Amino acid sequence: MDLGETRDRIIVAALAHVPFDGWTRRALAAGAADAGLAPEWTRRAFPGGVIEAVEHFAEYTDRRMLAALEGRDLGALRVGERIAAAVRTRLELNAPHREAIRRLLSYLALPHNAGLAMRATYRTVDAIWRAAGDEATDFNFYTKRGLLAAVYGTTVLYWLADGSEDQADTWAFLERRLADVMAVPRLQARLKEKLGSLPSPLAPRRRRGRGGRRAPSAPRPT
Repeated sequence: MDLGETRDRIIVAALAHVPFDGWTRRALAAGAADAGLAPEWTRRAFPGGVIEAVEHFAEYTDRRMLAALEGRDLGALRVGERIAAAVRTRLELNAPHREAIRRLLSYLALPHNAGLAMRATYRTVDAIWRAAGDEATDFNFYTKRGLLAAVYGTTVLYWLADGSEDQADTWAFLERRLADVMAVPRLQARLKEKLGSLPSPLAPRRRRGRGGRRAPSAPRPT
């Protein structure tokens, strides 16, 4: 059996136990048993323990998101709409496991898991931007991912608390947040244009004579 497939099977089965046992070895062992695997497969599949299992779950969900997006005509959408579609797709895939996601956020909030949380979030937002067709390699590469990480994080929290029908309030919240983010490049361009039209503070000032008139420039030596 392929190791990657085994990991997927254990994680998928463990999700039903996470709401009760948290992201623990116990939940993973229960998942392995539900998947028809011997107990030792838990350690074989995730020798790094729960942290490795959590990273695999994030990567597994990213794969499912990208596979679902391949069947959509994203090229017909604007960039902001493509990103919204990707975020919504990922959350909808996790809809049956909202309590497991809630327990996951609690697990990632522990101080010693800060690095894990950053890695998982970065991979997700990077996958979303690439699915949206982003090919930036300059400073904007990091700016875009940083902005989307903030939007994605707050949207997940809103989604977990959303009791509206079909999570309609979450999708409206996501659209508002993305509209703010997509406006940032335009604001930066306008600011750069305005700053470029201002006189440089380092430029030499011409002296003024009496009465406010500009003093004549000193003759250049010949």
